[in-house]
Amino acid sequence: MIGNPENNVDALVIGAGAAGLFCGARWSEAGLRVLVMDHATPPAEKIRISGGGRCNFTNIHTGPGNFISANPHFAKSALARFTPQDFIARLARHNITWHEKTLGQLFCDGRSGAIIDMLLDELHDAGGKLRLGTSVHDVSRTGSGFRVSTTGGVIEAGRLVIASGGLSIPKMGATGFAYDIARQFGHTVIDPRPALVPFVFEGRNKSDFAAISGLSCPVEARNERAVFNEAMLFTHRGLSGPAILQISSYWSEGEALSLDLFAGRDAVAALTSFKAEHPKKSLSSALETLLPNRLVILLAARGDIPGTSRMAGMSHAAIEDVMERLSNWTIKPAGTEGWRTAEVTAGGIDTQELSSKTMESRRVPGLYFIGECVDVTGWLGGYNFQWAWASAYAAAQA
Repeated sequence: MIGNPENNVDALVIGAGAAGLFCGARWSEAGLRVLVMDHATPPAEKIRISGGGRCNFTNIHTGPGNFISANPHFAKSALARFTPQDFIARLARHNITWHEKTLGQLFCDGRSGAIIDMLLDELHDAGGKLRLGTSVHDVSRTGSGFRVSTTGGVIEAGRLVIASGGLSIPKMGATGFAYDIARQFGHTVIDPRPALVPFVFEGRNKSDFAAISGLSCPVEARNERAVFNEAMLFTHRGLSGPAILQISSYWSEGEALSLDLFAGRDAVAALTSFKAEHPKKSLSSALETLLPNRLVILLAARGDIPGTSRMAGMSHAAIEDVMERLSNWTIKPAGTEGWRTAEVTAGGIDTQELSSKTMESRRVPGLYFIGECVDVTGWLGGYNFQWAWASAYAAAQA
């Protein structure tokens, strides 16, 4: 028995983010002695910055198809047993109001700190303990569970939950700790990579996009694996915005992107009608009824369109040719902005070695992995938070 009774617990949760705090509270409510620990000083910083400070805490359209994993079936059980409606009901008990934005995204009416306060209050009220600014030196198994050496002393725990997240946004303290522990205990780690991340470009593409930095427009971004119809944003380094962040999770290095600048609209019909009404006007003038002026100017300067051509002189086939090029505008990123700005981590701990019902290791009884460190990556728009709540709930039911 360790001298400090708080260092002898039924469950130690490493990671005081969304998944860790939620799991710790649920296990505490079940009567377990729980300690949630984190090397960072402020807890749940990803919650704090999410959604522009209002926390996009879930998405009402959540389903297994909104997630990427080497095993697409793994997330089904947890997502079915703790739904967006379950989390909404919990917010109601804490008098936290919310609103829906586009595509089923739910945000707090107030600041994201309300969600953090709820998680901390639930942990505290259930008797769970929180220890921040505490780093782990070593983890080993014992006959009764786990022995964890930390900067705050040695902790004996019957169960160990790893909820320390992935590698995204290192300035907030992200590390590969979860992957190190997984490998230590014989788990496979699917190569982590930045996801929901802006693209960067080189050469002319970079300078062209920088020239219209700040311009946003709807597009359909696609490759062979996915299609997203949302907004795109030009930046000083390349491309961002929801459509780009979404497709980045499905992108492989060296691959080109196909962008429909008309976002699925029937541009041929629109321009044919414009030609009948304004035959003396230019193609650029016609395109400005469908695309932002600055983008049309750029496309003409790049030679992507014959901008000065008069509509009267353009055959139907010529109009179709231009529209085909702009609805399949193909560009090749030099890469992504990487971990610095990636919202989440794709890849992670192989789900083949975890129970889909409890998140418990199939190799090491009493060891659990939840949240972002697992090879389950959600779309932009609250899906990753829902995975945090659902995977934490699943572990807490063990």
